[in-house]
Amino acid sequence: MTRKYLITGGAGFIGSNFVRMLAEDDPEAIVVNLDLLTYAGVPATVEELDEYPNHRFVKGDIRDETLVDDVMSDVDMVIHFAAESHVDRSIAGPGPFVSTNVLGTAVLLDAAMRHEVDRFIHVSTDEVYGSVATGFAPETALLNPTSPYSSSKAGSDLLALSYFHTYGYPVIVTRCTNNYGPYQFPEKVIPLFVTNLIDGKKVPLYGEGKNERDWLHVSDHCSALRLLMDRGEPGEIYNIGADNQLANIELTRRILAHFGMDDSYIERVPDRLGHDLRYAVDSSKLRALGWAPAEDFDQRLEETIAWYRSREDWWRPLKEKT
Repeated sequence: MTRKYLITGGAGFIGSNFVRMLAEDDPEAIVVNLDLLTYAGVPATVEELDEYPNHRFVKGDIRDETLVDDVMSDVDMVIHFAAESHVDRSIAGPGPFVSTNVLGTAVLLDAAMRHEVDRFIHVSTDEVYGSVATGFAPETALLNPTSPYSSSKAGSDLLALSYFHTYGYPVIVTRCTNNYGPYQFPEKVIPLFVTNLIDGKKVPLYGEGKNERDWLHVSDHCSALRLLMDRGEPGEIYNIGADNQLANIELTRRILAHFGMDDSYIERVPDRLGHDLRYAVDSSKLRALGWAPAEDFDQRLEETIAWYRSREDWWRPLKEKT
């Protein structure tokens, strides 16, 4: 029987990488990609995805109840990426984050349950745990989001889980660490720094660069989700982390080293408001199912830089608009 998947936000960074993986892994399946093509949803990416014969693109808003009800028909599984996701933008204007991330998730959940979709995977972020001073946050850790973005994601997480606890609807929540790789919008730190350096410009580093993040390649994130589609337990939360903690200054210097540049290319800028110092998750629950990151960070970083060097046609028009 032909399976039908609904991927929300499939024109964005992680979603588009996942659509590629799914379209290639299951060429007989129908992969419906619902994306509004806001600033981070890239039409050029959709054009590439359309080369897969099993890809079906639908431009639309996850808050549109009529549209969502229509595209949910005969769907076997939902993987929900669509979200407003940039912290700085959420600080400047929280409204769209609350509306899209919470209300949009509610519209999707209602439609999925009404259409008796077999499984709903809600993709979230480690930022819902807030800053983790030491150790690693397990899935049972208290939520302590500190930005409008992370607060809206925490709200959508709890809403999704409520559908399992209240209605018995098979929802899974995932919380991943910072992703990097091809097709990432160039306002994010790694593509921003890489594309700046390609143009011979300095890189803007917040504060002293002591903030620490765990860097997960997007393909490893996608493989984790692929595993959870089959083996994840409904009603559960799964952290997805690479255990690859780096302070931002160390990340910056590794990128500079790939270009043969030094700290003179760092431009110190005022720190972000409410900037969490450290994110770290315990992903042992997922690893017990057989998942692990495929390769080391430096090799993947080199591959990512090479991709941005070779794909100016993709990122330069986006950067010129920001």
